Amino acid sequence: MQNEAPFIEQAKVLVLKNLSNEQFGVSELAEALHMSRSNLLRKVKKQTGLSASRFIRQVRLQEGMERLRNSSQTVSEISYQVGFGSTSYFIKCFREEYGYPPGEAANKEYKDLGKKPGIDWKKLVPIVIALLLLSLVLYQWWAPSKKEVVLEKSIAVLPFKNESSDATNVYFINGLMESTLNNLQKIEDFRVVSRTSVEKYRTTALNIPDIAEELHVNYLVEGSGQRVGDQVLLNIQLIDAASDQPIWAEQYSREVTDIFALQNEVAQKIAEAVQAVVTPAEQQQLDKKPTENLLAYDYYLQGIDLLYSRTQEGLEDAIPLLKKAIEEDSQFSLAYAQVAIAYYFLDEYQKEKQYTEEINNYADKALLYDSQSAQSLIAKALYYTQTGEYRLALPHLEKALEYNPNSGVVIQILSDYYARVTPNTEKYLEYALKGIQLRIGATDSVAQSYMYLHLSNALAQSGFVEEALVNINRSLSYDANNYYSPIVKAFILYAQNGDLNQTREMLKTELAKDTTRLDILQEVGKMYYFQEDYKGAYPYYKKFVTAREKYGLQIYTQEDSKIGLVYEKMGFSAEAENLYNSYAAYCEKDVSIYKEACMAVNLTQEGNSEAAIEQLKLFAEKDNIQYWVLLFLEKDPAMTPLKSHPEFVPVVQKIKDRFWKNQARLKKTLEEKGLM
Repeated sequence: MQNEAPFIEQAKVLVLKNLSNEQFGVSELAEALHMSRSNLLRKVKKQTGLSASRFIRQVRLQEGMERLRNSSQTVSEISYQVGFGSTSYFIKCFREEYGYPPGEAANKEYKDLGKKPGIDWKKLVPIVIALLLLSLVLYQWWAPSKKEVVLEKSIAVLPFKNESSDATNVYFINGLMESTLNNLQKIEDFRVVSRTSVEKYRTTALNIPDIAEELHVNYLVEGSGQRVGDQVLLNIQLIDAASDQPIWAEQYSREVTDIFALQNEVAQKIAEAVQAVVTPAEQQQLDKKPTENLLAYDYYLQGIDLLYSRTQEGLEDAIPLLKKAIEEDSQFSLAYAQVAIAYYFLDEYQKEKQYTEEINNYADKALLYDSQSAQSLIAKALYYTQTGEYRLALPHLEKALEYNPNSGVVIQILSDYYARVTPNTEKYLEYALKGIQLRIGATDSVAQSYMYLHLSNALAQSGFVEEALVNINRSLSYDANNYYSPIVKAFILYAQNGDLNQTREMLKTELAKDTTRLDILQEVGKMYYFQEDYKGAYPYYKKFVTAREKYGLQIYTQEDSKIGLVYEKMGFSAEAENLYNSYAAYCEKDVSIYKEACMAVNLTQEGNSEAAIEQLKLFAEKDNIQYWVLLFLEKDPAMTPLKSHPEFVPVVQKIKDRFWKNQARLKKTLEEKGLM
């Protein structure tokens, strides 16, 4: 931006001043310039030819280019510094702006060659002119074809507008929007942003490019309509966010009896407009009619409109309407599934579960009438979640994702399962990254904070420490009071610098805010334990064990070997023996990939080094283990007796080598999928 007008220069300075604040957009820039948003849009467009949001993005990208060329920081770090909420989105925008990925920036020549020192450009002018003339002649003979830029098929369906004066028609228009969204979600070639993310744009003054930029999508669907008697009137258009121009638009006037054919046609037309691939299996899903009974469908639409609120009142009002739909059509699979889901959410935070049988019965009916429905499979998975049978839930969720590859709900649940229930770092990270893409515009800062917490934790577990630090800082920027983010950050910093003292003191700072937190109590004790400061560890472990026994909690039994060793060192042999026995029982029941590591610790404490080494050898064959194992395995005082064994160092090295080999493969896979 050479020879910039004073206004543009001032605007650029303000963007740079707020560079790391990803929330600093068009509205914030207008406020900082003391002008209306519309005035800013006109002025920027007139002086730069860009929309205001594109201007801000260009400033961010130019600064990113400078930092990439003049520092040794990673792409992830710089993307966060220049205000991009997603590294993958930064890479996408950078490539579109410069024609190559940011990782290659340091090796590329400057576009503005006049900035290069030591060249007398005046002497080169005749040569340049001659070369240009020659190139024009050659171009007549051989014109290389322009490389086609293939945009990601990312799309958001904005809330449809009710054009009817009858407010009771809102549920019907919302139903049309929901069905459009659901149909597009079934096409794997699309990335479809969740309804949660778009709901806040129901009443917005933002223009299309700004909304698209916030949601990180290339296309937006807008619609409006009304129901007049037995007629459905629908206006719908697909908009290219870059040009803010519709690339497909249609006005429909159909009989209500044609509603399902209309929904199918809309999805087909949108797919054709962006050349999305629709597989035969996906086409089969699109062609399904949920019911032949229009009255049943009307009750269903009323029910899911209330269900979507997720409030207790909304859930309680939704269930009778969904049951009326079932009365009209006793084989209405979707209605059965939604009743089960509504009951699950009514019970979700209740200590005493009331609706377990109802969830199971309605989920089974949903599967009976359509076993290839994502909603039916989700309903059954939620039943297994309710009963704690998580491993039975997993295949239902994975199958649901086959039928609806863009289901934010399924991806969120799977991310949580692979973090806690059946630990698998590779799947945890993949689903955490997908969740960010589909729920990028979550409606409140607390939700955003927890999304980035999940992602940061997943990145750290797979050894992507720098990226994890960027995202945990992002989590805290959305909500500084996040309950867990400071704890995760303490461990990420340890992974970065190996400073146990720093980690321990950060944990103690968090504990001081709430001294009843048992999770932090045992973590502080653990830091002293790794430093072999048993006297320092004991009071924290003592308080933890006392509270655990007092309230009859079965938590953190996987840590009982560490606690037992501290008790033994402090002279409490009987208590230590009980803790060792508790740990041994935990190892016997463990069915995770960490069982052999668990057994190795247990056998070492029993004095059976040979058997412990054999268990470690088995563990060395495991994939998708957490990075924390590498960081703490050799620091664990419980493993000290094994360190003199001649096979200990080679086995540990094998564990490390396998981890890093898997990480390199994972990184490549995620990059190929456009997730990282």
